[in-house]
Amino acid sequence: MNLLKRFSNYEKFKTYDDFYRNFELYVPENFNFAYDVVDEYARLEPTKRALVWCDDLENEKIFNFEDMRRMSNQVANYFLSLGIGKGDTVLVILQRRYEYWTTLLALSKIGAIGIPATHMLMEKDIVYRMEKADVKMVISVNEDELCDNIRRAAEKVDTVKFLAVIGKRDGFLDFTRGTETQSDQLPELPYCSERSAEDIVLLYFTSGTTGMPKMVTLSQGYTLAHIITAGYWLCCEDDGLHFTLAETGWAKASWGKLFGQWLCGSAIFVYDFHGKFDPDALLNHVSKYKITTFCAPPTVYRFIMKTDLSKYDLSSIHRMLTAGEALNPEIYKQIRMKTGHEIYEGFGQTETTIVCATFPGLVDIRPGSMGKPSPLYDVQLLDDNGNPVDTGAGEICLRLRKNQQGLFSGYYEDPALTESVMHDGYYHLGDLAYRDTDGYYWFVGRKDDIIKSSGYRIGPFEVESALMEHPAVLECAITGVPDTEGVRGQLVKATIVLAKGYAASDELVKELQNYVKKTTAPYKYPRVVEFVDELPKTISGKIRRVQIREQDGADS
Repeated sequence: MNLLKRFSNYEKFKTYDDFYRNFELYVPENFNFAYDVVDEYARLEPTKRALVWCDDLENEKIFNFEDMRRMSNQVANYFLSLGIGKGDTVLVILQRRYEYWTTLLALSKIGAIGIPATHMLMEKDIVYRMEKADVKMVISVNEDELCDNIRRAAEKVDTVKFLAVIGKRDGFLDFTRGTETQSDQLPELPYCSERSAEDIVLLYFTSGTTGMPKMVTLSQGYTLAHIITAGYWLCCEDDGLHFTLAETGWAKASWGKLFGQWLCGSAIFVYDFHGKFDPDALLNHVSKYKITTFCAPPTVYRFIMKTDLSKYDLSSIHRMLTAGEALNPEIYKQIRMKTGHEIYEGFGQTETTIVCATFPGLVDIRPGSMGKPSPLYDVQLLDDNGNPVDTGAGEICLRLRKNQQGLFSGYYEDPALTESVMHDGYYHLGDLAYRDTDGYYWFVGRKDDIIKSSGYRIGPFEVESALMEHPAVLECAITGVPDTEGVRGQLVKATIVLAKGYAASDELVKELQNYVKKTTAPYKYPRVVEFVDELPKTISGKIRRVQIREQDGADS
C-alpha cells in the first residue's frame, strides 16, 4: 500500500508528454506530513517497514510505521515538556542517526520548525545559524569537537535555551533518556485543529557557494511535492528499499530520505558511517540489504567505477540516479559498461523539489543532460533583460503559477532577499542552461560563474567535463580571470588537482590544453592553468569558484 493516489492522480503515464500535461497534485488545506502520512500508515498498516538503519559497527535497527508513530510522539512530548511549540526553531545536527527521523516528525506534530545541519559546522557557522534563525534548542550527536563548538556558540546567542545530545554529556540534556520516559500518546494540541499546509516545517541553510548561506523555508505542502521526486524520478517502489547517500544536514536528505519515499510506500535505508568514505563498504551494504533504488552524487559514482564491482551482487537495484552537480558523461559511460545500469539525472535546488529530470517516458537518456521539466513547474530560460531565450544559454526561471507547489515559501524573515529572486512573475534560480531541439535541458553553470571571453559566453561545466576525462585530473574548477592585455575581456582559467602519479609541468599544461581543444570547442580551452593541492569548497563539498576568483583578484 502507498498513499500516492490519496494526494495525486498518480498512475503510470504512457509518455512524458502525457505525464507533464496531466499530472495533478492534491494538497489539503490542513495537511501535516507526520499526522497524515506517517500516523496514517501506522493506522492502516502498522507493521509496514519504514526505516532500515545500520552503522559501520554492525549495529542494525529496523522500524515499522507504528514504531515511528510511537517514538515521534514521545519526542514531541519531550519538546512540549521543555516549552517548545509552534513556530519555535530547533537546530538538528544528527548526521545519520535514526533519531533524526523521529525528531523531525515530532517537530512537525507540534508545529515547530526543524533546521537540519551538518556536523561539520564550526563555532562561527553555528553562531551564524543560531542568530539568523532565532534558534531556541539544539539537538546533536555526542561528539567532542561538535559539542564544544555548540556550547561555545550558545554562550553567545541569547535565544538558545536548551542543548541536548544523544546520550549523556555534561552541560547537555540527555535526549535519549528524556524521550524514552515520555508517554507515546499525545495530548490534545490546539495546533492539531489549527494546522495548515502553509505551516513552515523545515528551514535549510543553503550551501553558500556564492556568499553567506541563505535561510530557505519549506512548508508542509512542499513535502507532498516530493511525490514527483520519489514517484517519477527516483521511481521508489512500494515495499522497496531506497538508499540516498546524503547526510541529513543537507536538503538532499529531504529529497531522498524522508518525504517522497514514504508517500510511495518505500522503506528508507540509512547507512550511518563515519570517517573516510569506503566504496567497498558502501557496495557491500547495497548488496546485503537488497537496495532497489539508489541515488548518489557524481563523486561517489567516480569512486564506484574504480572498484571491482564483480565482488558484489547488485541485481536488486532497479534504478540508479544522481543529483547535486552535473554528471560527467565519462562517469555515466563507465558505470553503464560495468553495471549495465543507466544513471538518471535530476536537477533542483534547496528552494525546490525536482525541477528537471530524466523521467520515465522520455525517448532516450542523454548523459550530462538535466532531462525535461517536472509538471509542477513552467520552466523558462530568460536573458538578462527577462526575455525568453530560444537559442543559447539563459537563466533557469520558473514562471509562477496560481497555487504553485514544490517551491519554498521565501527566505526566513527576509522579504527583500526573497523579492530579489522572486519577481515579475518568476522565481529566478541563478543557474544557466540551454535547451536542445528536442526539449532536453543542459546545465551550463551558475550565472555568476559564466566567463565572457572574446565575445563568447563560456560555462565552466563543459570545460571541467573535458578536463575530467584526462587521467591526470583528479578535480578541477574553471573560472575567468581578467585579460591583462585587454583583448579578450576574460581568460579561461583551470585550477587543477592532479591525480596520484602526475606532477605539474609545462608539458602537462600543453597536453591538457590540447586535450580540451580536441574534446570541446577550441575557444573554450584554458589559457591559464594552475595546479593546487586542493580546491576551496563549501561544507557540503561544492567547489567555491567565487573564492578562486576573489583570490585571483587579490593577487593581481
